[in-house]
Amino acid sequence: MNTNTIIGILIPFAGTALGAAMVFFMKKQMNERLQKLLLGFASGVMIAASVWSLLIPAIDMAEQKGGTAWIPAAAGFLLGMGFLLVLDTLTPHLHFTEEKPEGVPAHLKKTTMLVLAVTLHNIPEGMAVGVSFAGAMTGNTTLTLAGAFALSVGIAIQNFPEGAIISMPLRGQGLSKPRAFIYGALSGIVEPAAALLTIFLTGLVVPLLPYLLSFAAGAMIYVVVEELIPEAQAGEHSNIGTIGVALGFTLMMILDVALG
Repeated sequence: MNTNTIIGILIPFAGTALGAAMVFFMKKQMNERLQKLLLGFASGVMIAASVWSLLIPAIDMAEQKGGTAWIPAAAGFLLGMGFLLVLDTLTPHLHFTEEKPEGVPAHLKKTTMLVLAVTLHNIPEGMAVGVSFAGAMTGNTTLTLAGAFALSVGIAIQNFPEGAIISMPLRGQGLSKPRAFIYGALSGIVEPAAALLTIFLTGLVVPLLPYLLSFAAGAMIYVVVEELIPEAQAGEHSNIGTIGVALGFTLMMILDVALG
């Protein structure tokens, strides 16, 4: 694994850590409108990344190999959705907008379950970055190093508000600012871990690349539909969340088309 790949898979984690650091500069409670804007923005980035950086390359790759182009995209996408559904059902976690935990009942601290909720969101993002760099490393013309970096930077941008969204409620739960920052930052450590695992799997079975690309897309879309958009649309000022989706989608689309 070369230096570029290592830097690329660490960029999203850096975005989460920088966002979590906002706990040192902001009040205990994040403004509700800003929170909705950031949730919508993250949703838009993930939707655009799923389409331009993952599904379209998966379809193009299958066409190049002479197979039925939609089979890897459809199968991988559904498997990714199912994978996150299982994780979401089994893992005890708590969303900052709710009081009732989800997943298998467990006697865990509220702060721990808040971190687990964001950690679940970060798994598909790490996989997406990992499979993009894995594809670039194989020399596949559909996936370039510039495109992989574009995806990595796009996810880092949307991780910045996610880091703040997790560290601020933790501070509100009574944690000190340093501890809230550490917990918020650590919620993103799963991304480079998931990226490394995906690179390893792709290296073992290169023909699985189109399936892994669409798998990551399905997992990301699950997070968007199940968690981010409902949270952005709950209560008042839902239009601000919609504006955030438009901004995030447009930015990620531009990054992918311009740099990919």
